[in-house]
Amino acid sequence: MALTPEDVVNKQFQQTKFREGYDQDEVDDFLDEVVVELRRLHQENQELQAKLEAAGSGSTERQAEPVVVAAAAPAPAPVAAAPVVQPVQAQDDSESSSSLLQLARRLHDEHVREGAEKRDSLIAEGHATAARVVAEAEAKQRAQMNILNEERSKLEKKIDGLREFEREYRQKLRGYIESQLKDLDANGGPSNQKSGSGFVTSAEKSNV
Repeated sequence: MALTPEDVVNKQFQQTKFREGYDQDEVDDFLDEVVVELRRLHQENQELQAKLEAAGSGSTERQAEPVVVAAAAPAPAPVAAAPVVQPVQAQDDSESSSSLLQLARRLHDEHVREGAEKRDSLIAEGHATAARVVAEAEAKQRAQMNILNEERSKLEKKIDGLREFEREYRQKLRGYIESQLKDLDANGGPSNQKSGSGFVTSAEKSNV
């Protein structure tokens, strides 16, 4: 299928989601120049083709015309038609058009390739950033857990110390109370002494 200037004008490229590698305006301007050149070459080719067809049809008509020859005169030898020379300009224009199309395709391929490379680079960078953020969050969480574990260990040690102090204090208090009770039992107690003193005084009074 031959490529026409209208094919270049109506060509729609799929837009990428990321930033392009080339300036899109510069690419569009260059493609406009390519379209202008292709139209000029296409017009020249059509004109040359029309001239070739006209030259071929004129030669055919001249060959088809009857030649009236006198009966006594010998028939002239047939004259071969001059070969039609293909213009060199048409070939050069065709090669130039092909070169421009190849250049346009190459620029388009480079544009698409660089867009894909940029997309892959952004995706890889996004994955690396996400991994780094997750790693930092996990490290921060571990550090906070270590601090909380240390504080809990300190509190547990303080609680154990208070329990030990309470146990020792209770033992000492119990021992002190028991020793005071033993001393009171050994001395007979203050109430018994008062009761005995009052009983003797009453006996003495009765004897008098």
